[in-house]
Amino acid sequence: MKQNYKSYCLTLILVFMGFLQLSAQAIIINAPEPADNPNLPGNSVWGYVCAGNGGFNEYFVNITWAGTANAGNQFILELSDANGNFSSPTVLATITDKNATNDFDVSFSVPDDTRGLGYKMRVRSTDPVKLGTESPAYNMYYMDITNNLNISELGDGVPPGSVCATGPITLQVDNIPNPETYQYIWYRSGTLLTGQTGHTLNVTQSGMYNAYVDYGPNCTGSGNTDSNIVDVTIGGTGAGIAVNPPSRTILCPTDTETLSIDQTDPSWSYQWYKNDVAIMGAIGTTFTVNGGVVGFEGEYAVEISGMGICTERSASVTMNTPGSYSVTRVNPANVVLLPTQVQTLSVTTDANSPTYKWYRNGAEITGETNSSLSVTESGNYYAQVTETGGSCGSSSKNSETTVVVTPASFEIVLDYADTYTSCVSTSSVLEVATINAVASDGTKTNVTQDLKDAFAFQWQKDASDIAGQTGSAISLTSNLENGNYRVNANIDSYSATSNVLPVQLLTSDTVTISSTSTVYCSASDIVTLSSSLELSTETYEWQLDGSAVSTTDMALNVSSTGTYRLVLDRDGCQLISNEIVISPLDENLIALEPSGNLVIPEGTTRTVNASGGTAYRWLDANNMEISTSDSASITEPGTYTLIASIDNCDIVRQFEVSILDTFKVPNVITVNGDGINDQWVIPNSYSNRQDVNVIIYNGQGEEILNEFDYKNNWPQTSTAFTKQNMVFYYKIRNANEVLKQGTITVIR
Repeated sequence: MKQNYKSYCLTLILVFMGFLQLSAQAIIINAPEPADNPNLPGNSVWGYVCAGNGGFNEYFVNITWAGTANAGNQFILELSDANGNFSSPTVLATITDKNATNDFDVSFSVPDDTRGLGYKMRVRSTDPVKLGTESPAYNMYYMDITNNLNISELGDGVPPGSVCATGPITLQVDNIPNPETYQYIWYRSGTLLTGQTGHTLNVTQSGMYNAYVDYGPNCTGSGNTDSNIVDVTIGGTGAGIAVNPPSRTILCPTDTETLSIDQTDPSWSYQWYKNDVAIMGAIGTTFTVNGGVVGFEGEYAVEISGMGICTERSASVTMNTPGSYSVTRVNPANVVLLPTQVQTLSVTTDANSPTYKWYRNGAEITGETNSSLSVTESGNYYAQVTETGGSCGSSSKNSETTVVVTPASFEIVLDYADTYTSCVSTSSVLEVATINAVASDGTKTNVTQDLKDAFAFQWQKDASDIAGQTGSAISLTSNLENGNYRVNANIDSYSATSNVLPVQLLTSDTVTISSTSTVYCSASDIVTLSSSLELSTETYEWQLDGSAVSTTDMALNVSSTGTYRLVLDRDGCQLISNEIVISPLDENLIALEPSGNLVIPEGTTRTVNASGGTAYRWLDANNMEISTSDSASITEPGTYTLIASIDNCDIVRQFEVSILDTFKVPNVITVNGDGINDQWVIPNSYSNRQDVNVIIYNGQGEEILNEFDYKNNWPQTSTAFTKQNMVFYYKIRNANEVLKQGTITVIR
């Protein structure tokens, strides 16, 4: 019955195609629909996908289309992402042998990373190129984890049974690889913990905790991932442990201090913490803090756990260093010593009763015991400061090293002070970025901060002095200033010339293009691009998707879709216009209200409205024009067609109209195979509707059928009825209420 109906509809579509004398480019591809799996017993049309369990991953869809496919055409079944987005679709199947078959089923498998509630499917053709209608969104999950989860506090894979703690704990999934890549459903004493989807759970309340891998509302139950149950008690009474008061909490570099717990038990496990982070390997009743270890300072505590006790952590003990002192270098890190010059180096300190020693190239300078030092030769200098009378006795610290250089020459390095890009930037600032003092052996010392203001500069463009430009930077704001720049620098008896920086600025002019339309539907449709500038004196090219398509047309007639722009040559740089995207016709712009197929009472009229177009033609089931406005009045059953125009583009919409059945829901059927009353046929106000749910129960109350979009096809065989007369119960409902319920007597 279903096949005959579909064949009838397809015949009408094909007749209509012939009536309009459509070319080979005219093709309509409907949304793929879930279909029966012939490899499974019974009727197995799916409403959602739960793949992976036991290795199962085979599903079917029904594909229907109308029109003419060219030789070599392929139909490609595609899957969106979990949000219904087709920007990067996944190919599920490629069909090459159905160009003469307008109705067929095809199998597919979902990828093993499929997990989400909003997957859509569509079919596209390759010759002619056509995108089919998108399907509704489906729940689809590949269940690669189908074993029971284990949750625990320790993460050791051992079910803890119960956990007692004086404060919050963390439960975690610990028996599957990469648990963080899944989403989970957590329960406390049977209550869903909304928003808790990670593989760890911070537990602050007592209760019975368990978890599942979240495979969506339809697949989670069949994933068999329900975890063990952990009975958690928060706020239990602890043993009252503490860290014994240490003999000292201030440690010198040579000191150690052993911390210990004030009570022990052979059945307890111990873990020491520093600053709330577990110390690796510190699992005994004591822990030794070493003052000689860098960064030993912090808060130390111990935690106990074990069978029959509450996990408990002690109060922390603070371990620290004695009051420290600092040594600060006053002079710059790099000092240039010019001929006949004397430079002074100095340090400051807050040490108690400090004494000073100065070193050059690692050797002590005899007799230099002040906080400052006068130098007349190059080398690496530092001061050693010794504090006497501190809590840890005498201690010494060295200052930072000062590099003193007597240069043989100077190196001047120019750079762009801003983010400069050739032929992109419209302005730029050049600066003296680095000044290096170069020793006779070629060693370089950065003295920029020390000597930059002491140098005299003269900027040059293309080897000629620029009047008035004598600072350490120069600002360029026009493409008329393009050229090669350098600077001459002088100090005392030294002179140096910098490196050369090329500058090629883009003009500040702009060019704008516009189009007569942004939608292109066919070769007969003309879309023209034009420029805001007069192009007769310009060197230019029109580009499509970054490639040149014309260098002579001052106005461009578009012949294909894509991204267009105009590129002009200005002083060797590209002046690029705005981009205009010419898109193919979007058939979704045309909408019908009401949408979908219609069921109307006999003798009544229903008005269907269209929107989104600039002109309309409505054809009835006999291909006769019934309206040219944005609405049509429908009184008769059949297949109706709307041809909506958007400028020069035509979009076809079809819908079925049927007369509302007036017979009542039958309560008796006779399954004797005579073709009369063999199946339970209900009015079309209930059947063939995706928003109506039909449920049938046997005499024991067991559900034997539960379908949306019921196709008047129950029962499919008479062999299931073991008795001459059997009574069944039905319920017909929508999302809000029960529409009809009663009994069905099956007579053989």
